[in-house]
Amino acid sequence: MDPQARAEPVQAGSKGYILIVEDDPMVLRGFVRTLTRAGYLVKTASEGRSAIDLLDQEKFDVIVSDISMPGMDGLQLLRKVRERDFDVPVIMMTGNPALETAVQAIEHGALRYLLKPVSPKALDEVLEYAVRLHKMAKLKREALAHFGDLDVQVGDRAGLEASLDRALATLWMAFQPIVCWSKKEIIGYEALVRTGEPSLPHPIALLSAAERLGRLNDVGRAIRKSVARTLGSSSNNIGLVFVNLHTRDLLDDMLYASDAPLSAFAEHIVLEVTERSTLDEIGNLKDRVKLLRGMGFRVALDDMGAGYAGLTSFAQLEPEVVKLDMTLVRDVDKQPIKQKLIRSMSSLCHEMGLLVIAEGVETPEERDTLSEMGCDLFQGYLFARPERPFPEVTW
Repeated sequence: MDPQARAEPVQAGSKGYILIVEDDPMVLRGFVRTLTRAGYLVKTASEGRSAIDLLDQEKFDVIVSDISMPGMDGLQLLRKVRERDFDVPVIMMTGNPALETAVQAIEHGALRYLLKPVSPKALDEVLEYAVRLHKMAKLKREALAHFGDLDVQVGDRAGLEASLDRALATLWMAFQPIVCWSKKEIIGYEALVRTGEPSLPHPIALLSAAERLGRLNDVGRAIRKSVARTLGSSSNNIGLVFVNLHTRDLLDDMLYASDAPLSAFAEHIVLEVTERSTLDEIGNLKDRVKLLRGMGFRVALDDMGAGYAGLTSFAQLEPEVVKLDMTLVRDVDKQPIKQKLIRSMSSLCHEMGLLVIAEGVETPEERDTLSEMGCDLFQGYLFARPERPFPEVTW
């Protein structure tokens, strides 16, 4: 069932709609009696799977669950809850407290960790707070959705894990052409990651989530696998394909594996490493880059002019390609200082035998100014937006 189609909590005349998950029938009856007297509407489940079935049908203001249950325990239930609902507060209870269990409960988004027996007054106070918190979370989500800041909606670890899993399951690559203006031809494409997960709507949100969860390797491998799958199914000669690397991808042994999906296409791949991130944490970087070149890959320094010291990046990567950052390119036709910077950078790169690509070209005026300064390779909305493989160019 679509989670958005679940019935809203029934709160008319009540303090909130509570789901109690408890495998001890006597304890469960006690909770129902106490909470009903306190003014709550209560629904019950005797084990985790029944609770999940109820969650797929209805929305609750708060979920109260025992931790130790047969089958699906409380922590497993908490993870399942977060796959369905980021906002509903979950209160965990146990008669056998353990530090490890408490840490896991809080890490995965439990609002409270209560020790049995719980006094009626204490439970009522926690529930009142949880119901108010749920209302606030829903209002915040509505405001965020209205103003478009969807990427900051995911809060706790379990919810973020679920979002990232959905993002990886729906991950796909858009491709944006890179053109040679003088010859009016496409020399290649940059592969840009996209997902169907609304809570991680753009690459920055996706990578931020992966970094917080320690799962950058999962994202990097999924991207490279998706690019390889696209290339393997294409019968066209599309030239070079530029694939972005997070700096930490350089620490992933799978990047250097001869049987990794992208390795079969290495001769056609340019690995982009951004200048926005420091490379200092990458040990034996020169050896790693040498190994990649030995496999057939080429290297590009991305976002040149936007981040860390360019001389350091050049010395460590020795790139074959340099991509000028769009912040340099934007309104270059109107800003003599940018023109001077780009002219100097381009001249130096050409003297070193490097290809120079100007990113983010959006207007004919920017294109013509860059062309007059010796730039001939362009990428940007003026030519084509990133789309599913492979978009045509408007000349």
